[in-house]
Amino acid sequence: MENTRRSFLKKVSAAGLGVAGLAVTNKASALQLETSEAKKPQGKDDGKLRFGFIGTGSRCQEHINNVLAIPGNKIVAICDIQQGPLQSTLKHIAKFNVPEPKVYTGSERAFEQMLNNEDFDCVIIASPWEWHVPMSVAAMKAGVPYVGVEVSAANTLEECWDLVNVSEATGSQLNILENVCYRRDCMAALNMVRQGLFGEILHATCGYEHDLRDVKFNDGQHYSYQPGGELRMGPTAFAEAQWRTNHSVHRNGDIYPTHGVGPVAHCLDINRGNRFMSLTAMATQTRGLHKFIVDNGGEDHPLAKVRFNLGDIVTSMIKCANGQTVIVTHDTNSPRPYSLGFRVQGTEGLWMNDGDHVYVQGKSKPHRWDDSETWFKQYDHKLWAVHEAEAAEAGHGGMDYVMMYDFIDAIRNKKPAPMDCYDAAAWSAVSALSEMSIARGGAVVDFPDFTRGQWIHRTSEFAL
Repeated sequence: MENTRRSFLKKVSAAGLGVAGLAVTNKASALQLETSEAKKPQGKDDGKLRFGFIGTGSRCQEHINNVLAIPGNKIVAICDIQQGPLQSTLKHIAKFNVPEPKVYTGSERAFEQMLNNEDFDCVIIASPWEWHVPMSVAAMKAGVPYVGVEVSAANTLEECWDLVNVSEATGSQLNILENVCYRRDCMAALNMVRQGLFGEILHATCGYEHDLRDVKFNDGQHYSYQPGGELRMGPTAFAEAQWRTNHSVHRNGDIYPTHGVGPVAHCLDINRGNRFMSLTAMATQTRGLHKFIVDNGGEDHPLAKVRFNLGDIVTSMIKCANGQTVIVTHDTNSPRPYSLGFRVQGTEGLWMNDGDHVYVQGKSKPHRWDDSETWFKQYDHKLWAVHEAEAAEAGHGGMDYVMMYDFIDAIRNKKPAPMDCYDAAAWSAVSALSEMSIARGGAVVDFPDFTRGQWIHRTSEFAL
């Protein structure tokens, strides 16, 4: 059935994507005409999967750890415009006693040269947000069979449609690298949902609640601000402060939704028998970043003159086709501990991530929480049960390894991407739609159906 569906989509693409409503899907036929005329051979001379990396910051190095920890992979080429990250990544790769990859640099479009010159089974994109879609599109058009893109995958609705249209037109599998979907507790909770422990799912909450003030003004010497350090943003800053903070200046919405939305979407079968239908959002006043600058640099600090647009707390509510509601919170400008605020609630019980609580009607004591650990041991996902030892050495509590293992398994066995272009589009679209709703005073906005009606027939393949 899946092969038939993809064959149908390719035929539709070849016909100019003449489907009702495609006038609003970012010129799909024009995109298809620019696609490479044929996929290049993958050059598996030694049987190893050939990887390329675009963007060589710390996130790239974490991915490299896992790609090289899994047997049967090699790194062919890396690309970055900055020499510091490039050299750091080359030193990092050298620790594995593997051949040094080719390096592409020198201009913002060096990645295109890399894609045109090399043969890849997979390209991983871990660049600043605004480059995710141009680089993903270029890789798919160059004939790369699998493309892994970091989160969020897209910033605008137009970009979301670009990912879908080009993936359909080329047949390239786009996979959003949303590692929280592989977090051990999230996968155990998904097992419980699928086995009916919580009954019919009614409601979920999630979000990204993480104090990023240090990250947004990082000078490279004092990751956590200390007296004597500098507050910086833009070209002279370090790492994400070079580009991420600028989004807080110009945008007001949930600009980083997928860590929360992804795991909840799996529990709700989004794009596979269910879909997001509409969204409404509101934002608080903007105070946290300016206050952080004044508190640590003084009222006369040059950055104290910057006017930030991003509300300190952004709340979005989503309505689903099957009736469920989802609340998504974005909170990165406030002093607070880290939380993704998960709550998955059904007619028979619920899981709440904050406090690690589970309640199952008929099995838990009435009106008393159970510690989730007991439940999660019983419903631990097989990916974790099998790969616990390897995951223990990986970043983010091991979920990075489990995610990469699952992705590589799909590549090696030519299976659909675990979290495909439709997921990348739907989860990332929360950003653009929340901005749109906030700008309209909290108005309800329609959620695009990126599957063009296929969600009704699609079935889940994630982590089965």
